[in-house]
Amino acid sequence: MALKCGIVGLPNVGKSTLFNCLSNAKAQSANYPFCTIEPNVGTISVPDPRLENLEKLVNPERVVPTTMEIVDIAGLVKGASKGEGLGNQFLANIRETDAIIHVLRCFDDGNVVHVDGKVDPVADKEIIDIELQLKDLETVEKKISGLARVIKSGDKDAIKEHALAERAKDALENGRSVRTLDLDETEAAIMKSFQLITSKPVMYLCNVDEASVKSGNKYVDAVREAVKDENAEVLVIGAKIEADITELEEYEERQMFLDELGLEEPGVNRLIRSAYSLLDLDTYFTAGVKEVRAWTIKKGMTAPQAAGVIHTDFEKGFIRAEVMKYKDFIEFGSEAAVKEAGKFRVEGKEYIVEDGDVMHFRFNV
Repeated sequence: MALKCGIVGLPNVGKSTLFNCLSNAKAQSANYPFCTIEPNVGTISVPDPRLENLEKLVNPERVVPTTMEIVDIAGLVKGASKGEGLGNQFLANIRETDAIIHVLRCFDDGNVVHVDGKVDPVADKEIIDIELQLKDLETVEKKISGLARVIKSGDKDAIKEHALAERAKDALENGRSVRTLDLDETEAAIMKSFQLITSKPVMYLCNVDEASVKSGNKYVDAVREAVKDENAEVLVIGAKIEADITELEEYEERQMFLDELGLEEPGVNRLIRSAYSLLDLDTYFTAGVKEVRAWTIKKGMTAPQAAGVIHTDFEKGFIRAEVMKYKDFIEFGSEAAVKEAGKFRVEGKEYIVEDGDVMHFRFNV
C-alpha cells in the first residue's frame, strides 16, 4: 500500500532538518533503510521491534519492513490559496498525501529568523489552516454548484453529497477544518471523494529545543490547547537534536546521547510510528525461512483483503488463513509449539485481521 505523509509548515520551522533526519534514519537503526525517490520525497521504513524479534526466532534469509512515503512539501506563505509564493505547487503536492505532519516552531533562537518576526506556533498554525480552508472552500463551492443541477432530478446520492458539501462549507466558513466534523463511515467515504485538504488526518509536530524535548514548554502547551477539539495528535521532537544523533556513527554513542537526554529512542522513530498510526493502519507478518516480512493493511480488513496486499491472486483464490498471534509465536518459539498449545487458528473469509497477526494464506487460482 503506497501511503504518503506530507511534512508542512512555514519557512524556518525545521521542516527540512526533520526531513533530513528521516533520510538518515538508517544511521539510527540499521534495519530500517531510507531511499530517495526525488529530492523531497523518500520511502522510509516503519520501526517495529516485533520484526526484529521474529528475525531472531526464524533466522530468515531476509527481513522486509513495512514502509511509507514522506514528502517535504514547499514552505507555505500567506496568500498560497491564491497562488502566492509556491502556493499552487504546495497545494497540488499536499492534495496527493494521505495525512499531514504539520511542523510548528516551539523554540526561541535569535539566530533563526522567524518569517513573521516572533515565535507563535498557534498563529503559525492558523496561517496554514486559513490558506488550506480557503482552498477547500473554493473546491466545495464548485461542488455545491455542480450538484445543484443534479439534485433537481431527485437523485438520492446527489442529495446526500449536497448536504455533506453544505456541512463542509459551513465548517470552513466558520474557520474549522473539515476533519472536525463528526461523520459516520458512509459520510466519511463520500467526504473523501471531495478530495478536501482539511479532511486529511493531521499530526502537529512541535519542534523544541534540547531543554524541552522531554517535557515540552509553554509553546507546546499552547498548541495542545489550540488543537484540543481537532482529534489530532501532538508530538514533541527536537529536530536539531535528531540531526546531532544522525551524525553519531556508533550505536553505543547514540544510546549514550539518548540516555543523557532521558530518551529511550530517537524522536524520528516515534514520529514514523505515529504517522503510521495516524493513517489508521495495522501490521501483520509473514514468517518463513526465506523471508520475514511486515505488511501494511487498513484497520478492519478481512483475511482475503489482507491476502490481496501480497498479491491480487491471493484474494481472488482465498481458501483460508492460518493465524498465530505474535505474542504466542514469541512465547512458544515455533509454529509446532503454538499448535501443541492449541493457539494455532484456521480462519475463513470473515476473519478481521488484527495487528501483529502472523499469517499464512492458502489459496487456489
